[in-house]
Amino acid sequence: MPKINHPRGFDLESAHRSLRKAEPRFKAWMRKIQIDVDWHRPFDPVDALANAILYQQLSGKAAATIVGRVRAQHCQDAKGRMTADNLARAPAEGLRACGVSGNKALALKDLAEKAQLGVVPNARSLRYLSDEELIERLTQVRGIGRWTVEMMLIFRLGRPDVFPIDDLGVRKGAQVLLELDEMPKPKALLELGQDWSPHRTLASLYLWRIADSLKPVRAPTPRSQD
Repeated sequence: MPKINHPRGFDLESAHRSLRKAEPRFKAWMRKIQIDVDWHRPFDPVDALANAILYQQLSGKAAATIVGRVRAQHCQDAKGRMTADNLARAPAEGLRACGVSGNKALALKDLAEKAQLGVVPNARSLRYLSDEELIERLTQVRGIGRWTVEMMLIFRLGRPDVFPIDDLGVRKGAQVLLELDEMPKPKALLELGQDWSPHRTLASLYLWRIADSLKPVRAPTPRSQD
């Protein structure tokens, strides 16, 4: 059976039309919010997952500082990326000196090992794996859960129908959009969003922005997938 090629990104204009038809309440928000995502930036899966591990449970600013130290001291890749080889070589004490916790250091080592074994695919292979195949493979890495892979699918790969129902921002945005009394539980949100398929990635991007519109304006902080 030939492999299915999953291109990076999708037709935003077509997705907007379909999503407006499926859920008319998006129309007013679409007039106020512009979605602009660059799905064609080169990236390395190991580097992106290492970023995600290092950002866990930290503010964006603190995590960005630690990532910068790890890159400067332990990443000899020509592009300064965190690769399987340089993470495997990095001494645990060196990672700790950069501010990496013991658990995260173990997760980085496991990521390096899984990449060297081929469990974590290289960038070229990503296009031939479905969303669920990628989730199944990448969640075998210590410290990587479904949500982390969903963020990669949305922000790095631009897969069109990803719906992170456990994300608080998505749930809060759905509450505002649908004028609900409280945030929907993940199972309820999955059901509410069924008609938005196959454009639930775009729906998620809007739900995050809708939720953000309720917060005071602040300077943006670096994210793990930036």
